[in-house]
Amino acid sequence: MTPPRTQQIPVVVLAGFLGSGKTTLLNHLLHNRAGTRIGVIVNDFGSIEIDAMTVAGQVGSTVSLGNGCLCCAVDASELDTFLETLTRPSARLDVIVIEASGLAEPQELVRMLLASENPHIRYGGLVEVVDAAEFDGVRERHPELDRHLAVADLVVLNKTDRVGEAERERLRTVVAELSRPAAVIPAAHGRIDPELLFDPELRPDAEEKIRQLTFEDLLRGEAGEEGGDGHGDHDGHLHAAYESVDFTSDVPLDPRRFIAFLDSRPEGLYRIKGFVDFGAGDRDNRYALHAVGRFLRFVPQPWARDEQRLTQLVLIGSGIDAEALREGLAACSAEPGPDAPDAERAMWGVLRYVQQEPDPEDVPAEV
Repeated sequence: MTPPRTQQIPVVVLAGFLGSGKTTLLNHLLHNRAGTRIGVIVNDFGSIEIDAMTVAGQVGSTVSLGNGCLCCAVDASELDTFLETLTRPSARLDVIVIEASGLAEPQELVRMLLASENPHIRYGGLVEVVDAAEFDGVRERHPELDRHLAVADLVVLNKTDRVGEAERERLRTVVAELSRPAAVIPAAHGRIDPELLFDPELRPDAEEKIRQLTFEDLLRGEAGEEGGDGHGDHDGHLHAAYESVDFTSDVPLDPRRFIAFLDSRPEGLYRIKGFVDFGAGDRDNRYALHAVGRFLRFVPQPWARDEQRLTQLVLIGSGIDAEALREGLAACSAEPGPDAPDAERAMWGVLRYVQQEPDPEDVPAEV
């Protein structure tokens, strides 16, 4: 019997200058996680880890990195150590969030993640939080903000409730220009839909309590910042800031056309997830697709016996043209009856982005 595949855990970098609302956004995610087990690495600047003390206690596992920016480390060994702890099977985490210091260089954190040799993680995107009320002042004091926005996969324009409609539109235009082609999502009090960052896992509350992991240095209890989780009345409208597009096809996709589609994906398209059938290009495997911002990976997975062969994708973004995306994907359909040699050659473009599943034998033992 083939051993079960090891699920790779997405690691999301949450960045933004001091006061932009990163911790508020993180607390919102923790309060609205719908059973998802979130591991958090809090990267404070300074020896007193204030942010770690304000992160809500619902998190499954929390690690704090004090005494300086993680991005200033000579190598990624310390980060890898904590990631190894959080990716142990006993943690049963679904996603890991690194809350970067307000003085961090986010592209260095991303570089560390992409260079990590931990086979149990995958890059989940760089989310840059921007304070709408203080944007111009912060940009003047910290011109490096432009560079940070340029490498973001998703920008949360936070505190939009503190500016007027005209100013909000001006800021959104400026931020979108600086962060192109990233999606820009307006928010108040850090309230964004968690589905933008990870796929919620619905678990019984009792199971979550039994499996809860804690670190003794985490301040437990409800977070008081921005009213804790008292925003339930607004959560049902979070989806208004983005759009989700479904695509299903029983016709295999042509590898060349699909890669061309992905290479030219429009601005504002933040995530693509699902499975692709490349037909004659690889009759043995379907390809799990993970795309976040500019990052793209395929993972080949054997078709199950008698499994219906379909391409099933979900595309998530802001300001996207749903009909144009569906038409673009439909145009990627393979021509009827392509001969195998041509189909195999067409797969070369896909193979550039292939990442193999971690070997189940490499999974550390339960502790």
